[in-house]
Amino acid sequence: MPTIKERLSEIIKNSMKSGDKDTLGFARNLHAAVRKEEIDGRTDGKGGELDDAGVIAIITKLVKQRKDSIDQFAKGGREDLVKKETAELTFLQGFLPAGLSEAEVRSLVDWAVTESKAASAKDMGQVMKLLMPKIQGRADAKLVNQLVREKLG
Repeated sequence: MPTIKERLSEIIKNSMKSGDKDTLGFARNLHAAVRKEEIDGRTDGKGGELDDAGVIAIITKLVKQRKDSIDQFAKGGREDLVKKETAELTFLQGFLPAGLSEAEVRSLVDWAVTESKAASAKDMGQVMKLLMPKIQGRADAKLVNQLVREKLG
């Protein structure tokens, strides 16, 4: 199965051939964000090439930015920009793994609390440290945070 970066390169090639300017723009934006992170990683000594988990982290951040932008543009009455941002959001979400249901997230929260032997809200960091690799890009971090607080509170 191809990596996310390989799929992205293929999308760029295909959209250039077909003349799909929107998809090409979205793909190039994502590619630029990935390359920027790889280059920044070289300067601080953490390495260069990103694996799929690293790319998913970038996509998750971009998805959150798009959702915030859509909200702001909708409040400002800029439907043209809402439409563009929504299209890019849909494109980005196509790279993310299938989302987790609330029941699945609750199950993972229960596992993480048990595994970390967390007893109070002070132990939230330990729980989140265990949870985040399992839910990265698959669940809303706000929901996860809320469920962990409920469990520990």
